Amino acid sequence: MGVKLTGKLPDWVSAKDVILEMLRRHDVAGGVGKIIEYYGPGLEHLTAMDRHVIANMGAELGATTTVFPSDHQTLAFLKQQRREKHWKELLSDPGASYDLHEEINLSELEPLIACPSSPGNVVPVREVAGREVYQVMIGSSANPGMRDFVIPALILENRRAHPRVSLDINPSSRQILENLTEKGDLTLLIRAGARIHQAGCNGCIGMGQAPATHKISLRTVPRNFPGRSGTKEDQVYLCSPETAAASALTGVITDPRDLEKKLALKYPRYQEPTDILINTDMVFPPPADGGSVEVIRGPNIQPLPPTEPLKTYVEGPVLLKLENNISTDEISPAGSKVLPFRSNIPEISKFTFSTIDEHFHNRAMKYQKSGSFLVAGSNYGQGSSREHAALAPSFLGVRAVIAKSYARIHRSNLINFGILPLVFSNEHDWKGIDRDDVLVLDGIIETIRQGKDFHVKNQTKNKEFLAKCPLTSHEREVLLAGGLINYMIQHHLS
Repeated sequence: MGVKLTGKLPDWVSAKDVILEMLRRHDVAGGVGKIIEYYGPGLEHLTAMDRHVIANMGAELGATTTVFPSDHQTLAFLKQQRREKHWKELLSDPGASYDLHEEINLSELEPLIACPSSPGNVVPVREVAGREVYQVMIGSSANPGMRDFVIPALILENRRAHPRVSLDINPSSRQILENLTEKGDLTLLIRAGARIHQAGCNGCIGMGQAPATHKISLRTVPRNFPGRSGTKEDQVYLCSPETAAASALTGVITDPRDLEKKLALKYPRYQEPTDILINTDMVFPPPADGGSVEVIRGPNIQPLPPTEPLKTYVEGPVLLKLENNISTDEISPAGSKVLPFRSNIPEISKFTFSTIDEHFHNRAMKYQKSGSFLVAGSNYGQGSSREHAALAPSFLGVRAVIAKSYARIHRSNLINFGILPLVFSNEHDWKGIDRDDVLVLDGIIETIRQGKDFHVKNQTKNKEFLAKCPLTSHEREVLLAGGLINYMIQHHLS
């Protein structure tokens, strides 16, 4: 899909609104099976970090990947990082063609917001303006650049966040935190009432900063799936740093353009600095002899459970039949209750699908050795790249998922942990399967090697249907080995 960008972003509108516009048009499954390439004269004024904001949430579209050219903006970023010697110009061929076409006039965009509880539930901010806000969070992988913190700091300069609002700042890296401190922008945020958190994901994955129940939280993060924030009945909206800062000031969802009338506040001008602090003092090279390193493990840091090579025969029940757009948050939940076990697979597996079926773990464990199945709709595994959403089901004995389609990253993770990612040859066959139906796959290894369709027998209903499993040669070898780690050991790549 080629997305032609024309025009220039107006005041109070930024890169987050570009990707929200794409989500408004195409929803969370609109990018499934597509590589999205942005091109056109509108790229001229989009910095490398602006492009990062857009590409980051390409995952929310379900896209295979997002492509931007490596041009003068990329060079400017690498110069800032003192890495210009690594720059290489990479542009589309003249007259490059695309299978699908889209066009966005940046000049016509307005502030947008994704309402609960999907990144695809996008409307103009003005349509939901006035709703009371209790929390505003700025930062995360989706808005990680200096300007994403400096613009809010300048909006909030000599002002205070509304008394009802908890304003949380999540610096995206130590480098960003150090530069915000050095240049004084962090002080502006602190004086405005902001709480500064350590660099990292934090509240985005429900590790702290959980919002109040049924109270609105505005966040610049990439995802707002139900309960991801750490609060089961959350009300998380996704927006730009401009909308977040404006709403923190007023205490209600606010179109940032209204600040010019309400507060006589002009849009802050920001120029990306050419010279920033680059501090590598905390970066230590690995020892020459890695074998001499002692790995100290606490009780919740356990070795990765081994996976077995693929079996040629699997017979087992359908543990769950799932609808479309099941996210990795629903497969392996986020939050402070779960994530402390991220290095303890047997423990974190107990939470697998717990928001959908609290008894899933116990049911799955009955078939851990013999194997089981999951059946899903379209865009299975959307959202976060969380590998535990494949790792935990693999540990629990899930040997295959049969879905209408997959989010690209999750499909790769299934293969990496030895789970067959099957696709219905006829999507209507999804309707003929129920939870607890016993399915049979035979001749698995030979079918994979020959690249043929799978004949899946529904033993319970005495019916058969076809499923595809398109694989690259590398994916085929990884699956046959039982996962990527097994493959690396076999090929002495570890």
